[in-house]
Amino acid sequence: MPRIVLVQGDITEQRVDAIVNAANPSLMGGGGVDGAIHRRGGPAILEECKRIRETRYPDGLPTGEAVATTAGNLPAKWVIHTVGPVYSKREDRSHLLAACHRNALAVADELGARTVAFPAISTGVYGYPVEEAAPVAIRAVREADTRVEEVRFVLFDRRAYEAFERALAEAR
Repeated sequence: MPRIVLVQGDITEQRVDAIVNAANPSLMGGGGVDGAIHRRGGPAILEECKRIRETRYPDGLPTGEAVATTAGNLPAKWVIHTVGPVYSKREDRSHLLAACHRNALAVADELGARTVAFPAISTGVYGYPVEEAAPVAIRAVREADTRVEEVRFVLFDRRAYEAFERALAEAR
């Protein structure tokens, strides 16, 4: 089980082996974490994303799946892109959110990454309440069969940090 660390800050500044991107299916960049990673990482990330779309995922990356690219100008070695679920009050999509974490860690294992930084996947424009997302993310990481030694959840604001802090305390 990886050591779980919580940080309030900017994921693009993390010195880890891999940064997880809360991507959209197009892999072409967007808002929030996705836009910040593409802007700071530079054009090399987008070029690899275009190749992935041409060769492996012509219809876009499915929700819950994960793929890796270079990290470009970021301090990490790789970016692992995963598409979180759009929140729904009528349908429980927590299994898809958990899959994002499990599949990102599986890709990290393929890369040989030992340290991985995750954002709060789906809690931005996809509308997943951070209070619901945090326990799903923590549980998925704790239960993952992975060789990753440290998972760092990098939370943008105090509210997200506190939600993950509560979820981590309750999981112990």
